[in-house]
Amino acid sequence: MIELEVDSIRVSLLSPRRLVVLKELGTDRYLPIWIGTAEADAITIKLQNMPVSRPLTHDLIKSIIEELGANVSHILISDLVDNAEGGGTFLARIVLNLGQGSTEVDSRPSDAIALAVRVGAPIFVEETVMDRASIKPSPSVEAPSADVGEPHSEEDLSVFRDFMEGLEES
Repeated sequence: MIELEVDSIRVSLLSPRRLVVLKELGTDRYLPIWIGTAEADAITIKLQNMPVSRPLTHDLIKSIIEELGANVSHILISDLVDNAEGGGTFLARIVLNLGQGSTEVDSRPSDAIALAVRVGAPIFVEETVMDRASIKPSPSVEAPSADVGEPHSEEDLSVFRDFMEGLEES
């Protein structure tokens, strides 16, 4: 398992979608994951310590877990499943300590991350997922990085560079 931290939330200028960018601790490898607007807002609100008048969904989940005497050990981005549209879907698990043991709960990565930032739990990713989906910025925009996962073609990298340039950090 590889530990990550939330690097940024990016906003697409062309669609309402958001991108959470996770960074591997101690390196310059990044894991970008598309997430919904509500989940992006929930993560941003907590990271920026913005006050809310009533608990948000992830605050409620945190309270329920705590009231039941459990705590979040960590979250794990456990898999990347290919889908028919040619993209992939990330899968995650929330690992709870229950006193006498632990249990894992299936989750969308966005919800797991929103919960993790609320409880201060570490965020992990399986090495195979990081190898498949991470990016490593090139020292130069023109030079592709080939030491992340499987080699990528210049065409793949230029599409990603174009995409990243079309995003704004929120």
